[in-house]
Amino acid sequence: MSAIVWIAAGSLAAWLWLLFCQGFFWRTDIRLPARTDPADWPQVCVVVPARDEAAVLPESLPSLLAQDYPGRAEIFLVDDGSSDGTGELARELASRHGGLPLTVGSPGEPPAGWTGKLWAVRHGIGLARAREPEYLLLTDADIAHAPDSLRELVAAARTGGFDAVSLMARLRVESLWERLVVPAFVYFFAQLYPFRRIGRKGARTAAAAGGCVLLRTDAAERARIPDAIRHAVIDDVALARAVKGGGGHIWLGLAERVDSVRPYPRLHDLWRMVSRSAYAQLRHNALLLLGTVLGLALVYLVPPVALFTGLAVGSTATAALGGLAWLVMTGTYLPMLRYYGQPLWLAPLLPFTAFLYLLMTVDSAVQHYRGRGAAWKGRTYARPDAVVGDES
Repeated sequence: MSAIVWIAAGSLAAWLWLLFCQGFFWRTDIRLPARTDPADWPQVCVVVPARDEAAVLPESLPSLLAQDYPGRAEIFLVDDGSSDGTGELARELASRHGGLPLTVGSPGEPPAGWTGKLWAVRHGIGLARAREPEYLLLTDADIAHAPDSLRELVAAARTGGFDAVSLMARLRVESLWERLVVPAFVYFFAQLYPFRRIGRKGARTAAAAGGCVLLRTDAAERARIPDAIRHAVIDDVALARAVKGGGGHIWLGLAERVDSVRPYPRLHDLWRMVSRSAYAQLRHNALLLLGTVLGLALVYLVPPVALFTGLAVGSTATAALGGLAWLVMTGTYLPMLRYYGQPLWLAPLLPFTAFLYLLMTVDSAVQHYRGRGAAWKGRTYARPDAVVGDES
């Protein structure tokens, strides 16, 4: 057998393993678990870190103010050095729409060793602590919630005994590039962190979606959130690991009515979103980068190359192995496209999208070694090797 046949066989074997042995990551039926209304509704404080978010607040903040929650709830929006009037706009929206009480705070510049978002979260939790809430809802400024979102999250946490319940907000998919890249982003995330394993006690897999995390306050204190993860660029995964490492029970699933309103109209916008943290995900390790590039090539690029090469040179085995691997890949992507309401003909284009992600990951490493560091909302950190922190 020629080398290309062996490589194509390896790609097909990898896809069969992913299909059956990676926690059925490709399924999209992990939604909020069965829940019943508690006899007494606990107090909740909502913490929203916000830096230059005036463009999205009119769509997102009113949805938080309008939460239909039977217990006491209050919102703490932390204006993290915005230059676009984020804090003033938040107060204006609260005055106009009414609803839950809103407090706007400002933490000042983060000290050395803190990423900006987590410093803002720390300030918000500090403001909330005086209310002695049982739960904290950590949600991003671009996330719009259905009116019963908080109610459903609390009911799920109480019913299941979870210390952290997180929903992967449905990202916007309107532009061409959003349609190509966004569903794949969630697909790849689920492949790395299968949702079924995250919610299983005793399993090592831990992850959360930072846009929507309901966190029990005493679990946050045990895990020293956010101080213990103050360096983390990928703060949601670091938070989940800290909570689970402290003995907490966590859960992550796909949202039904929790949506991101942030637009990514151009490839450049999506590229920047992915590349800012891709190399941090690999712990800034060159060997892990090499393994990731080779792995992405074997799993996603080899199938179409093997199929067309086999057809071109008349190698039935090469074409068949490549075609089968591509077919399995396409089949596993269909549920995510259905979840996002996208045309199913996008599924065979997954190798192209994976190639874009490969380039984004390499670019993330290049930016790291050029000393440009990681960034959050326009703030760049001078020592990119210091912001991974507890990600390991």
